[in-house]
Amino acid sequence: MEKRIKSKRVLNGRLIKVDVDEVELCNKKTAIREVVYHNGGVGLLAIKDNKILLVRQYRYAQQMFTIEIPAGKIEPGEDPYNTGMREIEEETGYRADHLTLFTKALPTPGYCSEVLYLYEAHDIKKVDHPLAPDDDEFINVIEMDIEEAYQQVLDLKIMDAKTVIAIMYAYNKYIK
Repeated sequence: MEKRIKSKRVLNGRLIKVDVDEVELCNKKTAIREVVYHNGGVGLLAIKDNKILLVRQYRYAQQMFTIEIPAGKIEPGEDPYNTGMREIEEETGYRADHLTLFTKALPTPGYCSEVLYLYEAHDIKKVDHPLAPDDDEFINVIEMDIEEAYQQVLDLKIMDAKTVIAIMYAYNKYIK
């Protein structure tokens, strides 16, 4: 176990906070750790007629368009389940009757506190007047056959980690 000796906040952003810590190691030597603090996120596996609802959006950090499951960040104090119910409607225009947590994932545990909660959405139905997406989100909804999505993972066309996990889960549960 590492023990924090001192800490300096170097970024207090809207989405993340970044600290640079000096820590004492188990051998009594010291090291520097840069830590990104994030409230966590939720990803949603929604299947309609053997097709996964996916979203295509531009990701500035990667400088590319990605194909992902609907997802969003957990607001401070918000329950991940409620985040999921909100995000599926905002991003796809569908509402789920209920969600089932199928796994939690640590996307980058070497330097980030983020935990992703991955839920399967059940009994989804199109909403006449869905919640609006965030002002800075420009999303296109895609319905993709589970087997095609699986092949796109294998072909490195779908690379987002939460989406890869969700597609592998769906393929093993519904196809294999």
